[in-house]
Amino acid sequence: MWALSVYAYRLSLRQVIVERGLVAAETLARAVVVQEESGERLDAVLTRLGLVSEQALAETLAEAAGLRLAGPDDYPAAPLEAAVSPRFLREAKAVPLRAGETGVEVAFVDPLDPYPAAALAYALETPVVPLAARAGDVEAALDRLYGAAAPEAGPDGQDEADEGDLERLKDLASDAPVVRAVNGLIARAAEQRASDIHVEPSEDGLKIRFRVDGALKDQELLSPHLKAAFVSRIKVLANLNIAERRLPQDGRMRLAVRGHEIDLRVATSPTIHGESVVLRLLDRSHLSLDFDTLGFDDAILPAFLEILNRPHGIVLVTGPTGSGKTTTLYTALSALNTADRKILTVEDPIEYRLPGVSQTQVSPQIGLTFAAALRSFLRQDPDVMMVGEIRDLETAQIAVQAALTGHTILSTLHTNSAAAAVTRLLDMGMEPFLLTSTLNAVLAQRLVRRLCPECREPHPAAPTELALAGLRPAPGEIVEFWRPVGCSACGRTGFKGRAAIVELLPMGEDAGRLMLARAEAREIERAAVAQGMRTMLQHGVAKARAGVTTLDEVLRVTRED
Repeated sequence: MWALSVYAYRLSLRQVIVERGLVAAETLARAVVVQEESGERLDAVLTRLGLVSEQALAETLAEAAGLRLAGPDDYPAAPLEAAVSPRFLREAKAVPLRAGETGVEVAFVDPLDPYPAAALAYALETPVVPLAARAGDVEAALDRLYGAAAPEAGPDGQDEADEGDLERLKDLASDAPVVRAVNGLIARAAEQRASDIHVEPSEDGLKIRFRVDGALKDQELLSPHLKAAFVSRIKVLANLNIAERRLPQDGRMRLAVRGHEIDLRVATSPTIHGESVVLRLLDRSHLSLDFDTLGFDDAILPAFLEILNRPHGIVLVTGPTGSGKTTTLYTALSALNTADRKILTVEDPIEYRLPGVSQTQVSPQIGLTFAAALRSFLRQDPDVMMVGEIRDLETAQIAVQAALTGHTILSTLHTNSAAAAVTRLLDMGMEPFLLTSTLNAVLAQRLVRRLCPECREPHPAAPTELALAGLRPAPGEIVEFWRPVGCSACGRTGFKGRAAIVELLPMGEDAGRLMLARAEAREIERAAVAQGMRTMLQHGVAKARAGVTTLDEVLRVTRED
């Protein structure tokens, strides 16, 4: 009877998926084969293979079962006192939410399976009121309430003792607990909107940290016995040499996480306690190539678009590492990507694939540098070329030559302000008269954390804040800024996402004269402000007053001391 009931449940789940149009019957059949070989749950296989998103699956199962879909506010702050083991809850993909008059409400990833509900009702000695739930919400709640599930470790010291054996390393990397641990780590990082995962070996174990909205957050500390297997698994996925642990390595991989394809850039580096690994998550489903979403407003966007659409010249985007320069360039390319333009890019690395754009990855080992690629591009009759970064005089000279011959060049520089980009190019050895003829504009930017719109609150500005912001309100005028509070929608941080603050320096006649005179960056900036340029600080203060971010965030990224 047990086997017959299980078969009937599986058939019911498959029927719901096909009848609701989530997955075609033949695609589902292939997923069932994978499920039978791996022993995973069918819903987990469907999302892992990217056949359906967790949200769509949860909504469909909720509708089919006639249940409410659990939201972020439904999950408790502390575990319910009950005789139920966390291990059982993880296997059942269930979280007890609250006790009520009709029983205990429990969130299930798969509400069509009757057995976890029956077992919980028996253990709790009370009826169970089921709710449908997303797998990511359930796993995050279980980790928060009961601690993250760590993979099983072998005998003490076994992993380290066998680390020199390549075949043993491969076996360890393929071990099911390690595979689940790595997949779960990446899934949790994607769920928390992390941009990077830092895997840092120490004497005590393997420290995990996520970078969320620009700030690092500590996660769990894994056992030291797992260091070899955990890092080797990541290297296998990224097609790196698992036997090489003395030299840094770079790679990339693509995984289906929560039903979405995610690209990951992987960088390893040797340390005294083992290999450190950083994984950068490039979630294409969350990529928004829209200037409004990035934080550009009506005061700057029309001028920037006019400069982009000029038939030739150079447009530079400057800022430190991680300030969103590449995303801005991709957004600019999307705006320029029309049927009558041929667009070529050379990048290191290619972070996102852009349809309709020919993208090239540099490979210095074979002589394919930025300069070499840009030189070859000139023979392919392009209209627009994007260079990932101008790193040396040779690349800068070829970019100027391309602009002089009627091409539009987009690129980046690492400088602290728009005006500093001019002096940086002059310091490289560029002739001022060439820059005045080709440089159309420089856009400098930083990223600030966005306040959560659900819980932010205003507060009157203190005199010190007004002074730092450079504001002089009229007598009796009250200036308000906003501050974070924290709620379930933002993970109690008060922030959710990031926005750009920018300054645009068009290269007009005044700036051209100062370039020819090799003026300092401060002189160029003063002249640009006198001509109406809004600085990054001024743009940031405007966003702080509008409730997009806080004044502290603006000062953090614009302060020069």
